[in-house]
Amino acid sequence: MEFNNNKAIYLQIMDLICEKVLKGNWTEGDKIPSVRQMAVELEVNPNTVARSYSALQDDGVIFNKRGIGYFISEDAIKVVQQFSKTEFLKNDIPNFFKKMNLLGISIEELSNLYDQQSN
Repeated sequence: MEFNNNKAIYLQIMDLICEKVLKGNWTEGDKIPSVRQMAVELEVNPNTVARSYSALQDDGVIFNKRGIGYFISEDAIKVVQQFSKTEFLKNDIPNFFKKMNLLGISIEELSNLYDQQSN
């Protein structure tokens, strides 16, 4: 995985796990790689992965079965969708609209493009 220097690595690992949940690669009850396995796979410090897992557990995306490992929670997809939607609306949309305005793209033009893409 190529990491972005503008965002903490543990947050990028959280994003990776959330993306796997949204794509359906990992579903409710699936066991995910151990902290050590994930650290080796991503070539990062295990403490960084542990921090990601702890935050995801606090958010209700994963849970720990002591001595067995980490698993995807029952409501993980709902939690991830809500969190991702909030982040998208808060961070990405304002920049998107700013760029539209600078380029003179109208909502109608955007709507037409959206209609073409969804057919």
